[in-house]
Amino acid sequence: MFNTVLRNTSRFANKQVLATAQRSYSIELKSIVEKQIPVKQAQIAELRKNHGEEVLSQCTVNMAYSGMRGIKGLITETSLLDAEEGIRFRGLTIPECQQQLPGAEEGGEPLPESMLWLLITGEVPTRDQVRGLTEDLHRRAESISPDVIKIIKNLPNDIHPMTQFSIGILALQKDSKFAQAYQDGVHKKEYWKTTYEDTLDCIARIPIVASLIYRKNFKDGNQIQADKSLDWAANFAHMMGYNKKEVYELFRLYLSIHTDHEGGNVSAHATHLVGSALSDPYLSLSAGMNGLAGPLHGLANQEVLRWLKEIQGKLGDKEVNKENLTTVIWDTLNAGRVVPGYGHAVLRKTDPRYTCQREFALKHMPNDPLFKLVSTLYEIVPGILTEQGKTKNPFPNVDAHSGCLLRHYGLVEEDFYTVMFGVSRGLGVLSSLLWDRALGQPIERPKSMTTEALVKQFAAKKN
Repeated sequence: MFNTVLRNTSRFANKQVLATAQRSYSIELKSIVEKQIPVKQAQIAELRKNHGEEVLSQCTVNMAYSGMRGIKGLITETSLLDAEEGIRFRGLTIPECQQQLPGAEEGGEPLPESMLWLLITGEVPTRDQVRGLTEDLHRRAESISPDVIKIIKNLPNDIHPMTQFSIGILALQKDSKFAQAYQDGVHKKEYWKTTYEDTLDCIARIPIVASLIYRKNFKDGNQIQADKSLDWAANFAHMMGYNKKEVYELFRLYLSIHTDHEGGNVSAHATHLVGSALSDPYLSLSAGMNGLAGPLHGLANQEVLRWLKEIQGKLGDKEVNKENLTTVIWDTLNAGRVVPGYGHAVLRKTDPRYTCQREFALKHMPNDPLFKLVSTLYEIVPGILTEQGKTKNPFPNVDAHSGCLLRHYGLVEEDFYTVMFGVSRGLGVLSSLLWDRALGQPIERPKSMTTEALVKQFAAKKN
């Protein structure tokens, strides 16, 4: 009897020690940020002192009329996109992230919590630090308001899932610590602290919002409760109703590589722009998600999958080979359509986010018919687009592959794909927003021109 009590007491003590350690790692993340802020502020002050009046970028009339492409006018600390090698998260390429960031198991995909730590601090976390962050996110998720669940459950199912997701994020806003602190008159030097709390609270809770939307719209409507033994990505899959280890790994990969893509894309810029008015992280993220819902941004992966199924329909019983697909591609181009999933505003080579998804498919689902179609397209489309001569980048981007992976594991509801993208993107844009507040970035207010004003400007120069 005494030995049994002793063993139980020992187990309880060990759990208490582990819980205390995990909480300390959560506190450590905030402490690291606090120590980094004055260092980064000093670096920026020195940079502006020595180079503040130097030209960063030229803006031509064509750039102004072309979505400001190529204009260097934003500061985003979390990632940088290189035209040749793709995205670097705090200096690390995707292959480097896969090698260095802790995963759920050795040799597995990086945990999104690892990526979050990297994006916020610029440091590769230890496995213990990641476990602590996972535990912190579970703790924060527990305090989601029942009112939020009620609001989502009462939304009509004919509202697009992305609209519901944005509404769900706005429903979370009533618990914003930043909004309350601002109302209470907090000093601007302290803005970052409640932004940090809102950032982690929001990241912890949006998988609950998203999974409930999925269950309500596409399944039996019953909410699946969180499993605290799982990491953030696996738990999201679990709450959606998926419990295979391969699905967990896919979610870890998907939710890691979609987190950030520097600051000029619509979702990142919208979040930054709205946040620059000192709107809290919930309001800012909702704005970013409304941008992500656009057909030219986050809906692209849906369009790719629909196009792939269209190709399958056209081929019918014909073999999926280069010859037959070449005919289909040229028919698509000659009809004045684009090839979905190919080309990128910045990249000039194959998107490394495409490459790592391809590697996942080769490892886990090499015989999947849709993957074979995607793979064959990869072999022929760049050459066809180069021959056509209308694109600077004929190579596949991230959207060319993601739908194929999700569909293989049973996630066939295409209208939900962008919500998954949004859950991931929240990690990156909120990490950036945290640093916006830490560095005291001002409200964004560029100068705009009218066409009439430009005509007069150049007429005056001519005269």
